[in-house]
Amino acid sequence: MGSETNLRRPLTSVVITVRNEERHLARLLDSLLVQEGPFEVVVVDAESRDRTFEIAAAYAARYPDRILAVRRSGSRGVGRNAGAERARGEYVAFIDGDCYADPQWLGRMRAGLATAQVVAGRTENVGKPRYGQLERVELFQSGYDVTYPSCNLAYRRELFQRLGGFDPRFVTAEDIDLNLRAVRVGASIGYDPGALVYHQMRATFVRFLYQAFWNGYGRKQLTEKHGSLWGRYRVRRLITGQRSVVAWARLTAAFAGYAFRVLTGSDHRLTPAPAPGARPPTRDGGTGGSEDGGPRPPSSPSVLRRP
Repeated sequence: MGSETNLRRPLTSVVITVRNEERHLARLLDSLLVQEGPFEVVVVDAESRDRTFEIAAAYAARYPDRILAVRRSGSRGVGRNAGAERARGEYVAFIDGDCYADPQWLGRMRAGLATAQVVAGRTENVGKPRYGQLERVELFQSGYDVTYPSCNLAYRRELFQRLGGFDPRFVTAEDIDLNLRAVRVGASIGYDPGALVYHQMRATFVRFLYQAFWNGYGRKQLTEKHGSLWGRYRVRRLITGQRSVVAWARLTAAFAGYAFRVLTGSDHRLTPAPAPGARPPTRDGGTGGSEDGGPRPPSSPSVLRRP
């Protein structure tokens, strides 16, 4: 009876991009293996220097019908696109290597995609409380918050392919860019707080600020591609929401990243957004970002490991 029910549900592909996540990957994969089926998991490793790929390959050998391990360097957009290309599901869900999912996560995301083209879930930060209390800097387009991150995001495959996937030129904010483009072609973004993912916060304050810096850098890339977006931010909330030293430090680091892009990016500005429905540039992002927000090496061909 259960297998018959699974056959009636759309296959959902879970795509994970990882780099140097050996401390977190097993916990994430264990949390995915108990999800409602049918599903498959595609792990894309960006040439990790630790045991991340070995862990992914071991899980793929143990669960060959559920997990595929792929190696592909490049930006996070490159990695996610590579995973989506290998995916077979009608729906594609994204989660990051430093996260783990609630047992109901995938079922809730799948249910949401029955009525919306894009679904975002609730992400709870775990780790140092002073970092986890900080909120996202929201950006609105056509009434939708497009800043829902790709650590807890799902797309109908047809829409994802029609948009051309993630723009690989982004260091960060490639998920915001994708959401912006989705809304502009008429897609709706649903939000389900019951689709819960837990995100491990940065281990040190320096790494926290490092991530904030690259987030600011990515926001400037957004304005290069989409024009001025400041009118779509809730600026008053942005300013008044900084109620702690840590919050102001994050905002300062983000503005520093934004300014760094202004000062150093003149030779490789992102081109304006194409018309709705057009595919974005497909070249690999040689200046892309790692899972901790920093640069990655130029991309290379995929190396697949599957029994």
